[in-house]
Amino acid sequence: MKALVKSCFSVFSVMLMVIFLVPAGAWAADEIKIGVIYPLTGGAAAAGRELRAGAELAAQIANSKMDLPMTMAQNSGVKSLRGAKIKLIFKDHEGNPTLGADQAKKLILDDKVDGILGCYFSSVTKTVSAVCEQYGIPMINGSSTSPALTERGFKWFWRTTPHDKWFTKDLFELLVGLTEGKVKGVKAIPKKDIINVASACEKTEWGSHVSKLIKEFCKEYKFKLRKSFLYAAKSADLSSEVRSLKASRADVMLFASYTSDAILMVKTLKAQKAQPKIIWGQDAGFEKPEFRQTLGDSISGILTRTVFLPKVVEIKKLAGQVNDMYKKKTGNDLGGASARAFTGLQTWVAVLEKAGSTKPAAIQAAANAIYIPGKELVVPWQGIKFATTGNEMGQNVLGSGLIGQYQKNKEGKIDLEIVYPFDVSSADMIYPFSGF
Repeated sequence: MKALVKSCFSVFSVMLMVIFLVPAGAWAADEIKIGVIYPLTGGAAAAGRELRAGAELAAQIANSKMDLPMTMAQNSGVKSLRGAKIKLIFKDHEGNPTLGADQAKKLILDDKVDGILGCYFSSVTKTVSAVCEQYGIPMINGSSTSPALTERGFKWFWRTTPHDKWFTKDLFELLVGLTEGKVKGVKAIPKKDIINVASACEKTEWGSHVSKLIKEFCKEYKFKLRKSFLYAAKSADLSSEVRSLKASRADVMLFASYTSDAILMVKTLKAQKAQPKIIWGQDAGFEKPEFRQTLGDSISGILTRTVFLPKVVEIKKLAGQVNDMYKKKTGNDLGGASARAFTGLQTWVAVLEKAGSTKPAAIQAAANAIYIPGKELVVPWQGIKFATTGNEMGQNVLGSGLIGQYQKNKEGKIDLEIVYPFDVSSADMIYPFSGF
């Protein structure tokens, strides 16, 4: 009996020693739960499907071991957490900020997630990030672009994507480039030919900020803003809005619209035979597969800002490899939404790897210190590194944008070509727009 007691005591002692010697976070769960909040139904469901597929592909790569030149693909799970797998728990915010906040609370309190990824709509990201801030739960945002999101001094919020100020500035740099002969395939044009600008943006957190930025950059770059207004999102009719745009006689028309509105706006512009020299969309609906599938050849010449185009695969081998996997999964090429969702989840994996723990404080410290080199990203950025001081806390300072133009390819299909930055242009720019 004494021998048995002594033996049990020895085993117990060894267990205690192991408990105290194992570093914090090493007792990892078999899986790490990330709550993902996207618009999976409603007017932006098409974008939601892309976002979900991008995040799922990143998780698949992280949880496996694949022949890809990225750290995430080498470890078969999070190595510093004993190979723990990433589990994504999806919630649908339907484009509703209040619902998004409620879903975040459920993920935190009921599902006990280790962190949040989302939410595409800036208005929803605003409320969800406030919930995360309240509970001290880390949130990484891959695809919301309202500049205000990283101007709040939040300690639990990080954004990988560039925001609208950067993207809108790119557009005005393109316009200036047109006047200076920098645009591939276009001789220098007089500024007076494109000086009149008009904008129509949807009345949301995102659209309102884009409208404000357009006003600011028109003033800075000395363009004349002839018309600027916000319209109700998910409109059933945009006839009066288009008549207002036509009456402004704008040379350049700028839009911030999600999928259904972007399609309706272009259909109405065509029906009313609008003839601007340049049409530019602030990504979102202007870059969705449904936009090109629904409108066909009539979008040839339309510009859209983005962070990823299929042409990027000609610049980055990794982008081509991941794009092939995504296309096999969905039937479509990676786009701005899916590529950023992929990158957002990739960032989550890198942060967890560096943290070696699922404790919020460890994740926070890791996110503030993380650096992912551009060569490991599918998007054409210099990398990912978050600002920890100044007025843009949590903003990735190494991102950048692209401007693409819809053009017919050699097979007669509509494709997106890169027209900005000028040094990576993949085709001559069509100018002026003559699709209608």
